[in-house]
Amino acid sequence: MYIIAVGVNHKTAPVDIREKLAYNPDELDQATQSLLTLCPESLIISTCNRTEIYLSSHSEQSDLTNKLLNWLSQSRFIPIEKLVKHNYTYHNEKAVQHLLRVVCGLDSMVLGEPQILGQVKNAHQQGVKSKSTGTILNRLAQFSFSAAKKIRTQTAIGANPISVAYAAVSLAKQIFADLSQQTVLLVGAGETIELACRHLSSHGIGHIIVANRSIKNANKLADEFNGEAISLEQISHYLPRADIVISSTAAPIPIIGKGSVERALKNRRYQPMFMVDIAVPRDIEPEVSQLDDVYLYTVDDLQSVIEENMQSRQVAAQQAETMIGDEVTLFMNWLRAQGQLQLIRDYREGAHTHRKETLKKAHRLLRNGKSVEDTLEFLAHTLTNKLAHEPTAAINKAAHSGDTELLEAAKKILNLKK
Repeated sequence: MYIIAVGVNHKTAPVDIREKLAYNPDELDQATQSLLTLCPESLIISTCNRTEIYLSSHSEQSDLTNKLLNWLSQSRFIPIEKLVKHNYTYHNEKAVQHLLRVVCGLDSMVLGEPQILGQVKNAHQQGVKSKSTGTILNRLAQFSFSAAKKIRTQTAIGANPISVAYAAVSLAKQIFADLSQQTVLLVGAGETIELACRHLSSHGIGHIIVANRSIKNANKLADEFNGEAISLEQISHYLPRADIVISSTAAPIPIIGKGSVERALKNRRYQPMFMVDIAVPRDIEPEVSQLDDVYLYTVDDLQSVIEENMQSRQVAAQQAETMIGDEVTLFMNWLRAQGQLQLIRDYREGAHTHRKETLKKAHRLLRNGKSVEDTLEFLAHTLTNKLAHEPTAAINKAAHSGDTELLEAAKKILNLKK
């Protein structure tokens, strides 16, 4: 039984290659059905940073890998030489290890990010729905999810924020224990502000106000999170309502001055304000940090938090790698056992055949007038001889040839004490 993983990611392939290999949800069912012509089990994982295909089959690894690369080349219209240049291929233990690293966020662009676990779960659900996964890949998927949960529980791989937006939100949570009672003023509508908005929303922020030079862009972001949109000129009017201010614009001069913050504090009766200035040049005058009841952080302050947290994650990643090694061993033991199930079935079928034949003869003896006692003796004697014949013959042959390895194995399998 073989497991193969073939894929590209943000480290091995440029975006134009990843775009061609990306599958949208509507394409997955057809793709997995097509893969069934190559092998009985397949799983496709496709995100913005990676596309990976996992196969499980009895076919030789090299032969199946070549078939899969040719299938990818033809179905996604990529020259085979370009695909080979940018892809990676893993077999068996390495394939299992790779999937576990992916699911735990160790292979992500952002170390330890949790989103990939949900993406792989969705990919597996799609595989189950399209009936492209079977015993092996279903077991591998569930095993990887369990391993990811264990690693996230027992290490700090995802405990500390390593993005500017998330670091800002985490600091806000330290100052305001219950974000559901707070109002945030987001200045700007770019990617960082959008990411901060998503993090705040996921942590149950009470109310969101988005201020931007373009009201249209402000409305677009505010509508998504049931907030309200304002122009930059309205900031001083809304500032007293803001418990949290996160600003990230491309303005050449500060948008929020010390005077406007002083007035806001007076209107707030000096309830504390948490302010994060992510912009370069700054959006908030540095003198604001001199005010009591204001906690002002700049992008440099956040960067030191991020670097400290990155070091913490790297230590956790080393712990996770060790745990993954143990998990891979457990899964491969299970997989090897699956490969020997047919051997067990064959042995048991042989034993059942002997039982049927001997029982048939015993019934014939009873019909011919043999006593029950004699028939039972015949049944026990004959069945014992038939079941013991092949093992004892093999042991005898091994003893004569000096095959001590086989003799030791026989002692273990037959539970012989001497």
